[in-house]
Amino acid sequence: MTESTYPQLRIVPTRFLNPETTEILLEKIYTIDGIRRLVLNGPNLPATVPYGPARGTVNDNSLRRIIKVCGEDYLLHVQVGAILLELEDASVIPLVKAACDEVFADKFPYGITEGTYMRSNMTTTDYAKYGIVDDKRILGMSDPKSKQRPIILQGTK
Repeated sequence: MTESTYPQLRIVPTRFLNPETTEILLEKIYTIDGIRRLVLNGPNLPATVPYGPARGTVNDNSLRRIIKVCGEDYLLHVQVGAILLELEDASVIPLVKAACDEVFADKFPYGITEGTYMRSNMTTTDYAKYGIVDDKRILGMSDPKSKQRPIILQGTK
């Protein structure tokens, strides 16, 4: 794996985020210029029960719902526990921290760390799932078990 030239951040709240808080945070983060990619990490919230005696029945979970980000609707199918960001440059970091402070200030603590959290080159999984990829924003972001492509917000920088 080659080293990314873009700084990456990991935002980790002390608890899982509910859909409303996720929606508010993503709206604030999306208004910041200089964010290249964003990944929501957390446990999957499947539409149907995957195993056990209730296998195949509808998994009625209030956390799996549609959220509105940038005027578009997206199905939130993970319980958000961490948010990974890839930035154009380090000057964006204070803006991201300010957005997080605004959202989390009265609710609960969170942590932001800088490091390398996303791959920036094509992986074997990317090639196996998609073949040759023209859109470089999805490189290294594929989930081997997922049946859908990563969501790309339209109009991202």
